[in-house]
Amino acid sequence: MIPTIETKRLRLRAAQARDLDVVAEFFADERSRFVGGPKDRFDSWRSMCAALGQWPLRGYGLWHAEDITTGAVVGCTGIFHPDGWPEPELGYHLFNGFERQGYGFEMAQAAREYACTHFGLCGVISLIQPANISSIRLAEKLGARYEKDVNIFGITCHQYRHPTPEAAT
Repeated sequence: MIPTIETKRLRLRAAQARDLDVVAEFFADERSRFVGGPKDRFDSWRSMCAALGQWPLRGYGLWHAEDITTGAVVGCTGIFHPDGWPEPELGYHLFNGFERQGYGFEMAQAAREYACTHFGLCGVISLIQPANISSIRLAEKLGARYEKDVNIFGITCHQYRHPTPEAAT
């Protein structure tokens, strides 16, 4: 039910129970504040389960990205669309120790292309808190452009719009 995507270095796949250690480590850190953290191990588990639940409920969702060579889980990306979101969002975050190696761009680009081609979700948004400079830089590197500020459950976010395939050519 959850497709697997391969890029040059990564395999985007369904979250697995064995991923909990790396997910809990990420959510225990202050870096996770831009994606609902910090959280304890139990709430990290709940987040993984909620993300997996989007697949049967929406027909799309988030993947865990693992390095094909080492098997290390480097991050998470895909289409996030919980209740209360303005529209489907391309989300992405890297786990501890995998920043600044090009993984974010590679996994987010693959997820975005797959979502457009297979789910009809082209020109999606990314909602980014203004202080999350790394995420803003990645969105812009992916070709997304700032549209407006939106309020998501009391948090102000910049809404970036990703290009459609026609706009990218």
